[in-house]
Amino acid sequence: MYELLRAHILKKIELTESELDRMASYFTPKRVLKKHFLLQEGEVGKYIAFVDRGCLRCYSVDPKGEEHVIQFAIEDWWISDLQSFLTGEWSRYNIDALEDSEVLVIDKISRDSMLVEIPKLERFFRLLLERSYIGTQQRIECTLSASAEDRYQMFLKTFPTLAQRVPQNQIASYLGIAPESLSRIRKHIADTAK
Repeated sequence: MYELLRAHILKKIELTESELDRMASYFTPKRVLKKHFLLQEGEVGKYIAFVDRGCLRCYSVDPKGEEHVIQFAIEDWWISDLQSFLTGEWSRYNIDALEDSEVLVIDKISRDSMLVEIPKLERFFRLLLERSYIGTQQRIECTLSASAEDRYQMFLKTFPTLAQRVPQNQIASYLGIAPESLSRIRKHIADTAK
């Protein structure tokens, strides 16, 4: 189960086999069944999770009961409420599984111990955070300045496999548009492609 995590980390930094084995010992495998939660609003985010298999989403629910998808995570991706994880504050988000999923989780104490024991991983997590920050900035800019159709096209380009794995209403939520608008956009794209 740790092979994907090992390969993921080795894409960014070099670790010895011994370091990889020690790193893996800090992670715990966890199964999250479809429609079950890894984190619920009001709990403290105890883990950072690496997705080994499956698909999860992070979302908030507004006072009207509408869901707002913040992030999807499939194989080889990370997911958490990093603010809650780092501060110990209650989470405003839910993380649940859209498919039966297997994740590798690490809690804050274990992560901090791991970073002391294997200092090279500090660089890995810095690179991960930088990439996440850039992605967040791009998403904010896109949401503020791009049309709904352009946002959907960028979603398809950035996440080509997600459109087949994630319900359309959740993609619409992620894009900040109504499901009916996404249906019209998809029809327009299909008609244009003919």
